[in-house]
Amino acid sequence: MSITASSLYRDTGNFLRHQLITIFLMALLTSFITVIIGLALTPAAEQMSILSVGESGSTLSLFEMVQNMTPEQQHVLLRASAAGTVASLVGNTLLLGGMLYLIPLVSSGQRVSALRAIGASAPLLPRLLLLTFLITLIAQLGFMALLIPGVALCILLSLSPVILATEKKGVFSAIRASIRLVWRQAKIVAPAVILWLLAKIILLLLASSFTVLPANVASVLLNAISNLVSAILIIYLFRLYMLLR
Repeated sequence: MSITASSLYRDTGNFLRHQLITIFLMALLTSFITVIIGLALTPAAEQMSILSVGESGSTLSLFEMVQNMTPEQQHVLLRASAAGTVASLVGNTLLLGGMLYLIPLVSSGQRVSALRAIGASAPLLPRLLLLTFLITLIAQLGFMALLIPGVALCILLSLSPVILATEKKGVFSAIRASIRLVWRQAKIVAPAVILWLLAKIILLLLASSFTVLPANVASVLLNAISNLVSAILIIYLFRLYMLLR
């Protein structure tokens, strides 16, 4: 049986249409958790205010600005960056786990809520968190080198969460299996991942449109939309892997 991108897009659209409310609630819930964790871990406002002390305009690069900071400012900046990273990792992991359990349960004819899907994924979450961290780290290193290596790594590693959940493999086994499989199916996987990356970039560009809302509300909504985009990609990749099996 030949697998085409157009048939996968139709399957993804059909699943999304029938489970839109559940998927949106999951995207909203994981977004809310991300924002709450970020707020809990971010330094207090009075600590963050010291980062603006002694600013010298926009002529310095980011690296030079960090070098010119005091140790106290660098510590606060590190805590703020770590808070955002941890919150994003936890939110993405919960979304991945929930979607990877929602899809097969719904496909088997069961009615599943967002909370039940996330709860069912609890045994998988530690491995999925490690995998998400490694994928993020590897992709970021690729983007730091050049744009193309970063995109290529995102594509090659895209099936690893699905393999991890479906085959009960270890983290590194799932990564290796994803690279081998995507290498043979790059024409089907690459366009979907590139569209996902473009959608993420567009959302970042549109972030300024949310400034009319309170900051926390805007963060929750923006993250929820981003999570919805990621959920669509997960559906596509899960369906592709099921057909390849």
